[in-house]
Amino acid sequence: MLRWIARRALQGVAIVWLVATFTFFLVALAPGDVVDATYDSPFVPADVRAHWRAELCLDRGIVPRYGCWLRSLATGELGYSLPRGRSVASELADAVPNTLVLMGVALACMFAVGIATGLAQAWRPGSAADRVVGAISMFFYAMPDFWFGLIVLFLFTSVYRWFPTSGTHDVVLYPAMGAWGKFVDRARHLVLPVFTFVLVSSGQIARYQRAALLDVLSEDFIRTARAKGASDARVMLRHALRNALLPMITLFGLYLPALLGGAVLIETVFSYPGMGLLTTSAIGDRDYPLVIACVIVSSALVVAGSFLADLLYAAADPRVRNA
Repeated sequence: MLRWIARRALQGVAIVWLVATFTFFLVALAPGDVVDATYDSPFVPADVRAHWRAELCLDRGIVPRYGCWLRSLATGELGYSLPRGRSVASELADAVPNTLVLMGVALACMFAVGIATGLAQAWRPGSAADRVVGAISMFFYAMPDFWFGLIVLFLFTSVYRWFPTSGTHDVVLYPAMGAWGKFVDRARHLVLPVFTFVLVSSGQIARYQRAALLDVLSEDFIRTARAKGASDARVMLRHALRNALLPMITLFGLYLPALLGGAVLIETVFSYPGMGLLTTSAIGDRDYPLVIACVIVSSALVVAGSFLADLLYAAADPRVRNA
């Protein structure tokens, strides 16, 4: 088991390095740089531009710049964000926890709603309820997440004014709130982005869960349980659902990178200060050290999610654990 973990860890490091290297050369070959974008004014002296290009290794060829970047990365230095006047590590320290909270809550709610919906559909397959629920879930799944996010934002912040429009907390009242007030305030700021994630993504999870349950319900052990007099609820919840949850673990590992991609759009729509919003603003500013750092963190989260899915699968299936 330890050898398997070590091998997967080395593979994860190699994947992150390859993704980061590809991103580095991609942005290095792009026209312009962060100095041009930040000091785009004729009143900025040429020596100031030259100073910052030398500081950021932008006055060298692409290969020496790559070597400079590798040396900085080896020492744990992710670079300096010139437009923001802060280190890249400080920017990530502010954004990464927000994205992890959003992704964690969204994943939990998505899979809870998707599994419950798939279970309800598989309980009476082919019934009117099954068809209606399936059609509604696919209707929301077919919607572009950014478009649906704009509709949700307009409906619940402009028409009804039930929820805040942006951010993670109320910047004015939050410092004066108690512990419970701060929790409620942060939860209210999470409702709309999580609601958008759940509605546009849980439909696919429900279809996977429904198909997995229907496959399990045709197995011999299900017929044996029914022959022993087990009720429909016991057969479905105790026998079928437990075995049909295994494909959901694999789907969880696949959904993490998809959720990271969706976070770029959702965080931008709701002005949620996480990795997605930070990445889009860094691209607009040509803040390439910050872009590369965001890619590194995102790829590391994807690798960690895949690794976690493998561990969960091994814990849930003894055949995999004992292989």
